[in-house]
Amino acid sequence: MYQAISSNRVKSVVVLLVFVIILVALGYVFGEYTGIRELTPVALVFALISVLTSYYYSDSIVLGISRARPARKEDYPELYNDVEGLAIAAGLPMPRIYTIDDTAPNAFATGRDPQHAVIAVTTGLLQKLDRQELEGVIGHEMSHIKGYDIRFMTIVAVLVGTIALLSDWMRRIAWFGGGRSRRDSGGGIIALLGLVLAIVAPVIALLMQMALSRTREYLADAQGAMLTRYPEGLASALEKLAADREPLEVANKATAHLYIVNPLTEHKGMVNNLFDTHPPITERVRRLRAM
Repeated sequence: MYQAISSNRVKSVVVLLVFVIILVALGYVFGEYTGIRELTPVALVFALISVLTSYYYSDSIVLGISRARPARKEDYPELYNDVEGLAIAAGLPMPRIYTIDDTAPNAFATGRDPQHAVIAVTTGLLQKLDRQELEGVIGHEMSHIKGYDIRFMTIVAVLVGTIALLSDWMRRIAWFGGGRSRRDSGGGIIALLGLVLAIVAPVIALLMQMALSRTREYLADAQGAMLTRYPEGLASALEKLAADREPLEVANKATAHLYIVNPLTEHKGMVNNLFDTHPPITERVRRLRAM
């Protein structure tokens, strides 16, 4: 597991570098096609602003989208005790706790670092899981916080969105024509290259995000089981979450990758392994029970 964690850190750096290269390539081709060479640094500045905005305000944005509310200790004493105990075990500060009024069982963690972390759980999760299963879920989310997954995946999600936005602009310009392609002999080649890159880049970025998310879910499962010292608790919780058919009303594509179980695919029974942000529940359970 520790070898996997080390390998995952290296892959994370590589993925971020690839994202930057894709952004620079999009800006360069876009600038060459339109004749505005300054678009390359503009693309980088735009990406930087997007990343900084998500870095400082991602938790507030996600909590607002999810309609999460602060949980009072007097209303959820067992939840507070579980979070506090696992935070001490993980050597982390106590994260803020939020609840989502929804009967579908699920949970996620967000924030830019352990000092600004949040764990949000649905009321359905509190109602449908026993104490050991709840501890397993909290341990999983605590592991995301300790590993700074909450920061990294937010930045990656913003970069994917930035690439998609720039690619959309390029496709529109290539479709409607214009730029220097009508004047320069090499313009047609640049236009074709730009169109191909604009189509392929978002797909590549999305696949990279999905693959990285799946790896981090496996690691969070393993590290969460180490925190609780009881892998069966999380394994049983995952089985219950996968079997539950209640739709999560607040779920959307922007936040689905944050949840412990993907609320947009797991309940439909038609998981596309290539584009899904989470590994199959059966495989996650198998790995936990093999620990």
